[in-house]
Amino acid sequence: MTQISNLIIEHDIFIRAEPTRVYDAFTTASELDTWFTTGAEVDPHPGGYMTWRWKDWGPNKETAEDGGAVLEANRPHRYVFQWRKEPSTVSLDFEPVAEGTIVRLRETGYLDTFERTQVMLGCAAGWGEALTLLKFYVEHGIVY
Repeated sequence: MTQISNLIIEHDIFIRAEPTRVYDAFTTASELDTWFTTGAEVDPHPGGYMTWRWKDWGPNKETAEDGGAVLEANRPHRYVFQWRKEPSTVSLDFEPVAEGTIVRLRETGYLDTFERTQVMLGCAAGWGEALTLLKFYVEHGIVY
């Protein structure tokens, strides 16, 4: 029997901006499309749904789509969603600090198989890239 692993993707990043600004950049379709996606759809409310699309993304020009249910949306403190394909759960906490916001991302729920662990490792690297792009966008207006 395949089990859910106890492996967790964890990333923390400091962004020099108020939590509301960072939260909105991550949870608003028009903002996501500025720095990360192409044609995102987001209903950022509990019970809502989000779809992220990428077209010609990255050095390999990948085109992909994924989405899922929004489980929690407590602006500007916490946002939680579940990917449809995996299904893993991503939680983001936006912690105010003196000079900005610490974003704490956690993703859990990968199946304990070799293939899914490989997917998880790719996602861990992807989240690091995504959070760095978010930082560059919010702090400096740099877009991909």
